[in-house]
Formats: sequence, structure tokens, C-alpha cells
Amino acid sequence: MIRAVLVTTVAAVAAVLLTACSAGTPPPSPVAAVDPSWSPAPVVPLASQPPPALVVDQPLPDQLAKGLVVIRYRAENLRIVPVYGPNALDVSPRIGHIHVTVDDAPWHWADASGEPLIIQGLPAGPHRVWIGLADPTHMILDSKTLDFVIPAR
Repeated sequence: MIRAVLVTTVAAVAAVLLTACSAGTPPPSPVAAVDPSWSPAPVVPLASQPPPALVVDQPLPDQLAKGLVVIRYRAENLRIVPVYGPNALDVSPRIGHIHVTVDDAPWHWADASGEPLIIQGLPAGPHRVWIGLADPTHMILDSKTLDFVIPAR
């Protein structure tokens, strides 16, 4: 059965190529189909990199109504990974993590999951979350502050 499927698939591909070649039109190049806005594959060192940037969405309103803060974020020109220390500064493409502070607390936590932030247990009322994009030595490269209100339930 596998052989029959393989023979049928090869025959179909050959027919498409034969039709394209006989019409004088070259078959489409798989490279041409790649979206030019894609960044380079993160598998080789990059000679130069644009500056890293942090993109953060407002908390999801349906979840806020339940007292749950869910914040989606992403890093541009930096991969979020749990690697730390000065030797990691030489990694290319660039790597890092985020720092998070809630309500201007004097402390923060670091996160390298790349997953949405989920904060619960905050009382109803206004709140502020600061998110900093950090390099492996914890130097802040970009940051965003979100202000939101948890409604009374």
C-alpha cells in the first residue's frame, strides 16, 4: 500500500513538472515562496542585529473581570531563553529574558519561559506592571509599563 501511494505521488509531481516545463514556465522556486519579512534563521551567527524590542499586549479584559491578569508579550530581535551570565552575551542571535515588577514593588522576578505572564490575587482597583527585556547579564534593553484596573467582583 505504501508503495502504491509513493508511486502515485511521484507520478503526480512528475506530471506537474512536465506540464510546467512544456509550457515554458519554470517550476516555482521554493526559496521564492519564503516571506521576505522573515528574520534570518536563528542557527548561524549574525554579523549585525537590529536592536531588541519588547512588544506587550494589554491584559485580556475577560480574564481581568475574573481577577486574573494575563499579559502576552514577545521579543523582537532577541530570543527568550533561560541562559544567563557574561559568556552568553556572545551568543548570536541575541538571547535574553524578562524582568517583571508589579505595582512599583522594590523587587522583581525574572522569567525566561516566553509564555504569557499570569498574575493572580491582586485586589480590585488600579495596578501597574513593568516588564523589562534583559540581556543574559540582566541589563535592561527595552521596557514597557502597563496600567490596568481589576474590576470589583
